[in-house]
Amino acid sequence: MRKKRATQRKIIVIGSGMAGLTAAAYLARAGNAVTLYEQHKEIGGVTATITQDGFGWDLGPLLVEGFGPRERGGALLKELGIADGVPLKEGDHGLVFPDFDLRKPPVYTGPNWRRERLEKLFPAEHEGLDRYYRYHTRMLGLDAACIEASTARGPARLLRRSQLWLAHRGTQGRKSWSAQRLLDDFFIDRRLKAIFASRLLNLGVQPGQFAGAGIPSLNVEHSFDERIPHHPGALSSLLFGVKRPSYHFILGGCGSLVDAVAGLIRKNGGKIYTGAAVEKILIDGVRVKGVQLAGGHYEPADVVIATGGARETFYHLVGREYLPSGLAYQIDVQPQMESVMMVHLGIDFDPRPYQPDPVCTYYGTYDIETSLAACRRGEYHEGRDGFIIYIPTLHSPELAPAGHHAVTLYTPAPNELATPAEVPAAEWAAPWRPATWQNRRRALARALIAQAETVIPGLRAHTQTQVVLTPEDFRALTHQAHHAWGGRVPVMGGEGPGYETPISGLWFVGSQSKSGGGIQPVMLGAREAAREIMRAGKR
Repeated sequence: MRKKRATQRKIIVIGSGMAGLTAAAYLARAGNAVTLYEQHKEIGGVTATITQDGFGWDLGPLLVEGFGPRERGGALLKELGIADGVPLKEGDHGLVFPDFDLRKPPVYTGPNWRRERLEKLFPAEHEGLDRYYRYHTRMLGLDAACIEASTARGPARLLRRSQLWLAHRGTQGRKSWSAQRLLDDFFIDRRLKAIFASRLLNLGVQPGQFAGAGIPSLNVEHSFDERIPHHPGALSSLLFGVKRPSYHFILGGCGSLVDAVAGLIRKNGGKIYTGAAVEKILIDGVRVKGVQLAGGHYEPADVVIATGGARETFYHLVGREYLPSGLAYQIDVQPQMESVMMVHLGIDFDPRPYQPDPVCTYYGTYDIETSLAACRRGEYHEGRDGFIIYIPTLHSPELAPAGHHAVTLYTPAPNELATPAEVPAAEWAAPWRPATWQNRRRALARALIAQAETVIPGLRAHTQTQVVLTPEDFRALTHQAHHAWGGRVPVMGGEGPGYETPISGLWFVGSQSKSGGGIQPVMLGAREAAREIMRAGKR
């Protein structure tokens, strides 16, 4: 039930991604007068579901982590009262490499099938695999115990702290190691190292810059086969309180989550305006006083919550002159991810003979460092280094007409394209035109489809409709000069700006804030910020 206040505080939220929506939902439910402004014509940001000609595709997440009933994301949905409005189905994802694949077998052979397959593929690495999996179990136990300890109360808190102590044992020596050093310690074969580091390509971070302790979290066995139990065994569960995170598809598309949270905002009196760009966050001395919308309209506010790009928020909407030097420096040095190239197809045949499961990543290289460095230089590999095929209609058939399927192809891509020296100018643009995404979008879409046809033949010939989204399109969608697909790069020792800024009344949430990227982290971060705002309002 919505709480009443004698005097409502006026709160403005900028941006309707999941961070902005979540913060607005909590604050509206607490009785504040909440107004959310979204510059795009639709809400949801990169969590939206788009439609065309009877087909639907997600812009963003494929699998969402940690939204099970007893997990933090699931608890958040229950707390908001919208869990029943966000239907979920457990899922997993496959991996295919140039020389072999690690897709789940049609017949389940037990929880250790991936390890057993790796031992057959790399017999000389048996000892290293044994050491890695012992470390893997301890680190995931530590992660689980940390989560449990943060929420436990009374005697349970003491138990969880004991579990934390046990989980910490045996991991301290590697605490400060990078992913590169960790994998070098366990393995010799570069291909085996690449298997466990492959997710770093999507995060845009070099193995030498990423914390080694995070490698087990990127390689939870259950995420590759939903049939693998959430816990590694009775003894480990008893010692560490281990329950591995669950992974779900959002049925009907991620728009189901967007609509559920937006509906809660409106139910509690909050207002959501689309096509309403904020041009300036107005500051009076050291305190926020409101926002200026496109066209010059001034809207006063007691609190402003900004989401999206850190540079766009603090340098353009606020103004660098209002920032302490420490915050400006933090924003300057914070590395941002690159963008994505995405092609959505509506096809008229069943792709399951070629890819039986909804999502699979096909890697074309084991050289993560070179691929990431090239992307940073503006060199786009056109899918040759790897791509993802996602078929949402395998879990949500309503996203396509009967007998048809929705397919999404995507791959990391640079924000700005370097001139492709190896391609004659006549093949991509007139000599006087620069190598931009707009100029090359059709050719690059064809190239990505051609790569995907090595997996699913006939995609192009059987396409009924098509939507191409380039980094240029995502920059427009997110109102960012540099579109960072997952927000800030998770480098060791790096941290995004805190939720509460040095400017009184101004808060910052989202994938480039302290929370980092991912649906669950940004929603939890937004909830934390909303709670702090509510506590501050009671003082």
